[in-house]
Amino acid sequence: MPDVMSQQEIDALLGALNRGELDANQMERDDKKIDIKPYDFKRPNKFSKEHLRTLQMIFEEFSRSAATFLSGYLRTMVQIDVISSEQLTYYEFNNSITNLMILGIVDFSPLSGSIILGLYGNTAYSIIDRILGGNGQEEYNSRNFTEIELVLMEQIIKELVGYLRDPWSNFLDLRPTLQKIETNAQFAQIAASNEAVALLTMNIKIGKNEGYMIVCIPHMVIEPIIARLSTRFWFSTPNTSVDTQDTKNIEKEIEYTYVTLKGVLGKAEVKVSDIVHLLSGDVIQLKNKVSDGVDIYVEDKKMFKGIPGKKNNSVSVKILSQYGGGKGNV
Repeated sequence: MPDVMSQQEIDALLGALNRGELDANQMERDDKKIDIKPYDFKRPNKFSKEHLRTLQMIFEEFSRSAATFLSGYLRTMVQIDVISSEQLTYYEFNNSITNLMILGIVDFSPLSGSIILGLYGNTAYSIIDRILGGNGQEEYNSRNFTEIELVLMEQIIKELVGYLRDPWSNFLDLRPTLQKIETNAQFAQIAASNEAVALLTMNIKIGKNEGYMIVCIPHMVIEPIIARLSTRFWFSTPNTSVDTQDTKNIEKEIEYTYVTLKGVLGKAEVKVSDIVHLLSGDVIQLKNKVSDGVDIYVEDKKMFKGIPGKKNNSVSVKILSQYGGGKGNV
């Protein structure tokens, strides 16, 4: 409902018009002004702010996992932070990157198409220097990568690509694979020149060395799931599933874990003076009966009931049952 002017305000307004302090025509023109925003039809906004914000959240999670991996692999502190997410055309992206970069072409299966994960030259050289035993702080020099250096970086990028799966698990079962690496942007054509792409830029610190890592995602690649790229969908579908392969890996590691297993014949209370005077052949009477068997402990937790015996001239215990209701004969 519009505001109602008081008589005093009306008198003040009429007085200002009579004195020439206000122009009625100018006031009419101001009322007709419309806030017009320019729109470039050559560069349609295919990524909304919500899409870019969600992509930034996805790669913030990726950055944490990647930083943990690199810290352990390079044996130094690594910090990765997403500093920007923006939309531009693939032509603009292609012209903005230098030739002294490692560009990984990543198949974004089950989606059709590929994305680019790239490392700037100084960051790549710092990683290579750490892998080969250096401190990673050598001054960056502009030179082409050797074949050995490219093989090392291919392994690093392949590992980083694997950490893309979990951040995207809320949206799809991503199975990314590294197809190849390039050092020349002209050979990394993954989209048409006028195709809209989302560019994620990450700051990466390796010790005292600082550089950048980038991810380029064409709109046509994630178009099938673009409607789900929202923070609301992100928080409403938490990933609670457990990967089958992860479960098998955990079970395999547990199988080869060593634990302490001991059989307790019984317990007795003995005075210190009696222990001091113990001689060969003395007998200590236990509280347990022979028919009670032996309690078997796993890491100080009573787990099984058994009976003592011999096997292959070694003292052994035969397991008869498991505490907690389980039965067994091992």
